[in-house]
Amino acid sequence: MTIGTQTAAAAPARAPHSGQAGTFEIRPLDAPLGAEIVGLDLSEPLSAEDFARIHRAHLDYHVVVFRDQRITPAQQIAFSRRFGPLQIHVLNQFQLAGHPEILIVSNVLKDGKPIGLGDAGHFWHSDLSYKEKPSLGSLLHAQELPAEGGDTLFANMHTAWDTLPAHLKAAVEGRKAEHTYLAKYAELQQRSPWRPNLTPEQIAQVAPVLQPVVRTHPETGRRALFVSEHFTTRIAGLPEDESRDLLAQLFAHSVRPEHVYRHQWQPHDLVFWDNRSLLHLAAGTPDHLRRVMYRTTIEGDLPL
Repeated sequence: MTIGTQTAAAAPARAPHSGQAGTFEIRPLDAPLGAEIVGLDLSEPLSAEDFARIHRAHLDYHVVVFRDQRITPAQQIAFSRRFGPLQIHVLNQFQLAGHPEILIVSNVLKDGKPIGLGDAGHFWHSDLSYKEKPSLGSLLHAQELPAEGGDTLFANMHTAWDTLPAHLKAAVEGRKAEHTYLAKYAELQQRSPWRPNLTPEQIAQVAPVLQPVVRTHPETGRRALFVSEHFTTRIAGLPEDESRDLLAQLFAHSVRPEHVYRHQWQPHDLVFWDNRSLLHLAAGTPDHLRRVMYRTTIEGDLPL
């Protein structure tokens, strides 16, 4: 089964919010999730009505792609803040100068040193699931794109839960799992130059937390799996071997091709995804090609 890409759907819209209305159009993608928003300039003031349409589309489709956004870092931050407080990434080495709310995601080296986090998204994950209040959503704005590679994959964790075999649903119902930022940090350090040694203060910011294995979306009420290969280390209350086996089954089921949309970036795309509904993965960029992205991350609620 093929993974959906960013082609706009020819079929009828999957929700009542599609089609031309006001100043922009919402087009569902021919994929298990996602919609593109065209005809909107986020550098201009956004009315309450237009913001409400964007908010609704984000809930309906889990990923919204704003095309051709020539916005400044300050404008990206201001738009992101309309959805909630912003979270500052623990790797403050890769903050954009003058804008600590922006994490630079980049494989570029300057004077032999990385300007950003070059291996972000190497494993499937939900951003900041290792925090007591994980991320509501993240916004990634394309600054410089490679001629090939650099795609981002998104997996729908609502459909992953809906299609999970009954015996696995029973096994995880009501359970919690440990999430920690350090789960694969040493492994990533060995692979590339992108992971600096953490200071004691940084380590203190990412103490392990327990999160529900199945969480209820605070705005839609839909249930979703909330585990990932990057940050989830064990299911509380289970023997180690049983926990490891159960997590492996959940990870494999979550990212089956029928749950996944592959985003092929276009210049100046701004992509806004719901970390309560999705996992995502960076497909990778050839070492000799440059990729520079700016990310803001919105704080969410205590998972229920």
